[in-house]
Amino acid sequence: MIGITSYGAYIPFHRLGKETKNWNSATEKAVANFDEDSITMAVAAANNCLNGFPLEGVGTVFFASTTAPYKEKSNAGIVAIASDLPSDTFCLDVTGSLRAGTNALKSAIDAVSSKPERQALVVASDLRIAQPRSDMEGVIGDGAAALLLGDDNVIAEFIDCCCTSQEIVDVWRAEQDSYIRTWEDRFVAEQGYLKLLPEVVTHLMNKHKLSVKDFARVALYGMDVRRHQQMATKLGFDAKTQVQNPLLNSAGNTGAASVPMMLVAALEEAKQGDLILLANYGNGADAFIFKVTEQIEAIRKNRRGVGAYLNSKRILPDYETYLTWRGLFDKAPLQRRPPMRTPSPAAMAREISKNLRFHGTRCQHCGYPQYPPQRICTRCHTRDKFEDYRFSDKRASVFTYTMDALAPTLDPPMVVAVINFEGGGRAFCVMTDRDTSKLEVGIPVEMSFRKLSSSEGIHNYFWKCLPIR
Repeated sequence: MIGITSYGAYIPFHRLGKETKNWNSATEKAVANFDEDSITMAVAAANNCLNGFPLEGVGTVFFASTTAPYKEKSNAGIVAIASDLPSDTFCLDVTGSLRAGTNALKSAIDAVSSKPERQALVVASDLRIAQPRSDMEGVIGDGAAALLLGDDNVIAEFIDCCCTSQEIVDVWRAEQDSYIRTWEDRFVAEQGYLKLLPEVVTHLMNKHKLSVKDFARVALYGMDVRRHQQMATKLGFDAKTQVQNPLLNSAGNTGAASVPMMLVAALEEAKQGDLILLANYGNGADAFIFKVTEQIEAIRKNRRGVGAYLNSKRILPDYETYLTWRGLFDKAPLQRRPPMRTPSPAAMAREISKNLRFHGTRCQHCGYPQYPPQRICTRCHTRDKFEDYRFSDKRASVFTYTMDALAPTLDPPMVVAVINFEGGGRAFCVMTDRDTSKLEVGIPVEMSFRKLSSSEGIHNYFWKCLPIR
């Protein structure tokens, strides 16, 4: 039996909402912090998905995104390393289409079918930018979802899928474009979305002699709220009992991650025997059928999923902050300017284990973990007797912290903390996604993969801590 064995998701902490000054929209959408991109969100979703699973069992990683930070360099490879997957993991970027997430899902199913001894991880993540004050800006949001595919302890069995492609210029972004472009709404809907998606769904249902009433949950791609409702009505699904919340009013249209996120949300509520239909659109359409198994209850214990992330949020105080984070608004420089230097590729290559995997060491004599890696144990003083120790999946508590209002950051003040890890070990790191009014010594924190800086096209990633969401 091939199918989904685990799931995870990630929705950024910050939102643009009706309380945001100058946002002028009744809807709410998730916006990534200035130190986040599609890779960092993908790592968060992947770690949520892989929690409790042996990492050596993952043989393939598909990273699906239309906004990958690198256009010529493996992005999936960074996701795999930051998730601490084995070095022999096959990594593949899937991009160029809003169907990238479901295209990757189909590829992962094929990969597991041909080599069932290794699981495949699909991570879909997008951080798209629309022109300020455009209609599209109020629709799109940021987020990520992760699905683990395998043939053991399957929680949702793969039944079948149907895929088709179409050449249409409706939503696009060329090489030189900073913003998403769209054609006239009626053309986009009637010649693409409302025409093609029903054909694929109907074909798949007819093939298996299924009716609308046979499905417990239906995850349908939605361009916006109005078109999503129109699609559900056209297909005949009950909006209240069957159609999965598209998150358009709470997180936004998250691009390649949109339908995978809806699937994760559906799995959070599904019961054994439920049939789930998901359908995605973007220069064609994909439709899948999954059947939930008895394993579904066991997997929910350690999954944060969509629901918890939706409830954990902070509304941005003003629209200007969002524009500044996206580089669309120039603020006067801070009194203390940031250092002007490009990350060294040589140094980055040497320190992959320490910086990207966030590995320290554990003394083989006394068992005490330490970060950064040491030659002499800080507790028993034994020399050169250490083993690798992963800190990225460990929780911690704040030992002490300080706030610097003049530090070079787009989200002042910069909070720097010394944290003590559960099981031992201590680290000095920057704190992100924090509410400074709620900071105190002893609060629990977790680690988050973030972007420190970008220069000359090189993205410098590292780990920060944040209060547990």
